[in-house]
Amino acid sequence: MGDADDRPVRATVELPRLPATGPLYRRALRGALPGGRRDRTVPAVALTVAGVQVDRAHLADYDRVCGFPLAERLPVTYPHVLGFPLALRLMTAPEFPFPVTGLVHVANRITTHRPVLAGELLDFTAYAEHLRPHERGRQLDVVLVASSGGTEVWRGVATYLSRERGDGGGARRDRGDRPATPASIAHWRVGTRVGTDYARVSGDHNPIHTSRLGARLFGFPRPIAHGMWTKARCLAALDNRLPDAGTVEVAFKLPVALPGMIGFSAARADDGWDFALHDPRTGRPHLAGTVR
Repeated sequence: MGDADDRPVRATVELPRLPATGPLYRRALRGALPGGRRDRTVPAVALTVAGVQVDRAHLADYDRVCGFPLAERLPVTYPHVLGFPLALRLMTAPEFPFPVTGLVHVANRITTHRPVLAGELLDFTAYAEHLRPHERGRQLDVVLVASSGGTEVWRGVATYLSRERGDGGGARRDRGDRPATPASIAHWRVGTRVGTDYARVSGDHNPIHTSRLGARLFGFPRPIAHGMWTKARCLAALDNRLPDAGTVEVAFKLPVALPGMIGFSAARADDGWDFALHDPRTGRPHLAGTVR
């Protein structure tokens, strides 16, 4: 059987506009309450919305929060923010296999096929795939695709972990020695406002990033930085070295507590860049990434 026959069949649901995130978060909170059952399968649906336009004031605010220079060319991570409401609509649907509150964003991969400009109209599609076991529960991918003029220009794959009791059945990680901490080329002080500022520009208002009480409810003594802010901040530091097309992949390690200090490292690779964030006092890793 060929690859085309192996692709899952998804019903396409076209939305007239990007949904507002406020009602979706209220739905997410209701979905986190005890009771009710969820399907343990990936929803066979793809959500789409056409003709999304960049708000240049919002783009400038995003650039400021993440450290990007103002430019006509969109930051590699910006389409993730632009299309996030569509992904959130998918993840807060009753048929989504996990409550969105408490999900852990463990990895993110972005592929750009060419530079995307602020004046372009973008069409977005969001769907979930690859539900699979993990040693700490189960994980799946939420895919967000941006197209312009009928051609895909950007693709983001966010991997989320649902932590569950018992053995999830996935392959166990190598428990060997941790790699040596790379030498920092910069130290960044990360203030408490990073959580609220990024929530404002991203639409991701998960309370673990914005509230001490909300963070404590999920086991964190202080609010933690958004993973996608840490990825964006690293790419902002490499902005004039990034290729016009390629893939930026990161694994989110230990959270960045707010406020705090983080060390940034980057090194040339044969086919791109390797970069990382770590705690400059202990060497414990926050993020490991590649540009290829």
